[in-house]
Amino acid sequence: MSDIVRAALVQTTWTGDKESMIKAHEDYARDAAAQGAKVICFQELFYGPYFCQVQEAEYYEYAESIPGPTTERFQALAAELGMVMVLPMYEKEQEGVLYNTAAVVDADGSYLGKYRKHHIPQVKGFWEKFYFRPGNLGYPVFDTAVGKVGVYICYDRHFPEGWRELGLGGAQIVFNPSATSRGLSSYLWQLEQPASAVANEYYIGAINRVGTESLGDNDFYGQSYFVDPEGKFVGEVGDTHNPELIVRDLDLGLIKTVRERWQFYRDRRPESYTRTVEL
Repeated sequence: MSDIVRAALVQTTWTGDKESMIKAHEDYARDAAAQGAKVICFQELFYGPYFCQVQEAEYYEYAESIPGPTTERFQALAAELGMVMVLPMYEKEQEGVLYNTAAVVDADGSYLGKYRKHHIPQVKGFWEKFYFRPGNLGYPVFDTAVGKVGVYICYDRHFPEGWRELGLGGAQIVFNPSATSRGLSSYLWQLEQPASAVANEYYIGAINRVGTESLGDNDFYGQSYFVDPEGKFVGEVGDTHNPELIVRDLDLGLIKTVRERWQFYRDRRPESYTRTVEL
């Protein structure tokens, strides 16, 4: 496997209905594949609006089983394109049991598993406890065709424990699909995730949707990006207002370089060095 992985992120606006959003993301995936991308991640709740700006039961209809119809649709596309896909969706485990989830699909179309968002906010514009239970599947790391991939979702990023768990699990690329509003966290957006990449020595792909939606005043500011384990942006940060497909080359060899350079990696991860234990 080459150390260079071409990876893609999608930040986009709400089109008005689920089917057109799904079709738009199929087009983004095909465009990314045409540019040579081998892994892609979409934004949080990618096929819907960010309905958590209101508390209305009608939006439960956006939930579906995972794996389910949308997962299976993108499994077929992943196999066709030879692309690993991270699909953030609204999951219905059973009636009344709902999660903010991301499915992970390998490049051969196989379903690898899912991550459920752990940290659920409940503040104006982000009434998520009305829609989601806290995640209960831990912090899985998925062994994919492009390497070891982890997922964290939006509000999770404010909590270091999950970043750490993913690093201990061997993650090389961690995706953080989000829906975050201008003025609320824009300063932290370009601070927390680079810091987490440095602390845990892996790449992070940070995704945020763009624009305003009819359900509220949230102004989603995009600025999606990849950051490397030295805390440096890989290429330019995404646009602050417009939809964009971001494709970047990630040198996974840099992870080994950084881990060998910094003593604290070995000190903080016992499995990364050999130690004699006297019985």
